[in-house]
Amino acid sequence: MSTATREHDLFETLNAADFAFSRRAWVDAVPARVYDLVSDVSAIHRWSPNATDVALDQDATPRVGAWFSGRNHRDGKQWTTRSQITQADSGTAFTFIVGGAEDGIVRWSWTFHPQGRGTVVQQSWQLLRLDPVLGTTRSDLDKLRDYMADSAESTLASLAQWIAEEHHPHTTLRSQ
Repeated sequence: MSTATREHDLFETLNAADFAFSRRAWVDAVPARVYDLVSDVSAIHRWSPNATDVALDQDATPRVGAWFSGRNHRDGKQWTTRSQITQADSGTAFTFIVGGAEDGIVRWSWTFHPQGRGTVVQQSWQLLRLDPVLGTTRSDLDKLRDYMADSAESTLASLAQWIAEEHHPHTTLRSQ
């Protein structure tokens, strides 16, 4: 099959499992601290270039089964999502599914592995099912996956920088 034909594969012939990625970064904090930062979904705006106004439902905590809402933006468009936490293993892993565990559309997963004095954080994205709202051709979904991978890289870099500045705040040297 030619590349041109493949880019325009019909929606019905696509497989959601083909659209996934993982990105990693080392951060200067122990896994439990990084987990606490990531599982506080209301703080995602500190790192993510695409998410704002994220909040757990009233009286919810970051535990399996809890729901949260968030506003996202891409290409000048904004929308609100509902997500459900499906894994909350302190210091080890945090996962949520956009749309909920029963009928979700995308899984976001974070894992935390100690390395030296810090942590290797892995952020993964997996399309769980096809939905025309995300695109109707292989090319559309490839672009979405690539955009989200760039977003994850930015998120991880911002998280690492935020942690570094939290641990080692900038100091002003005074002349003597």
